[in-house]
Amino acid sequence: MSKLLDQMSEYFAHRKGLLPIIGLSLIFLNLLIQFIVPGTFLATTNLFLHIGLIVAIFGLMLSWAL
Repeated sequence: MSKLLDQMSEYFAHRKGLLPIIGLSLIFLNLLIQFIVPGTFLATTNLFLHIGLIVAIFGLMLSWAL
């Protein structure tokens, strides 16, 4: 587990904006799902919105620390 965390931190140290961009992309995907297929599980639970928000915040915190 420690080796995996070391490899991930080395990877994201050079790509500080990757996780926030992925998070914002997931939030935008959730917006599209709301209009394309309303009433489905993904649209009613806003799953991609919540996952995208967590990924974006985690990415900002990680880029600040690195």
